[in-house]
Amino acid sequence: MTIALIDTGCANLASVRFALERAGLDYQVVTRPDETGGCDRLILPGVGAAGPAMARLRKLGWDVALKDETRPVLGICLGMQMLFERSAEGDVACLGLIPGRIEKLPTPTDGVWPHMGWNALEFGDPEDPLLAGLEAGAYVYFVHGFYAPPGPATRASSTYGTGISAVVRHGNIAGCQFHPERSGATGARILTNFAKGSA
Repeated sequence: MTIALIDTGCANLASVRFALERAGLDYQVVTRPDETGGCDRLILPGVGAAGPAMARLRKLGWDVALKDETRPVLGICLGMQMLFERSAEGDVACLGLIPGRIEKLPTPTDGVWPHMGWNALEFGDPEDPLLAGLEAGAYVYFVHGFYAPPGPATRASSTYGTGISAVVRHGNIAGCQFHPERSGATGARILTNFAKGSA
């Protein structure tokens, strides 16, 4: 089992690589879709703004390739947001693999924008393969200013002033708004679940 780790040119690839290595998971860093032939799953990480990240994905042909992807795909943070149809961050059209729109996270009355910190997971679908072996209330690490409002794709959520989709799924396409690679044992379990689970 090998994971294709997509180099978007605007992601903290090193932290994801180190997390996969700590978990003993095989991966291959890829830039173009035609480099994924020997891989079983794909991870789309992302840090930064939706506009430049989507421009990079389109330039390399990922917007077309991912529409026909049947292997499990996991988006992380901005990578998860780009799986949706559109983002309010620059009003950018995204990959359209998950129905819905990414919105700007409202600033909580007792908090700051963007959201940075540890928050508990609230399970919407504890049977989701990504959540196997975890218990509701597990803490994960978020860094984001935009978010997916909870909807049909939400499998786990969290709260930062408002409800946040923390784990989403639409068929073989899944995503985490938080950073599993920076979320300790809980994040390692999620990455392992993705690598070895049924989807």
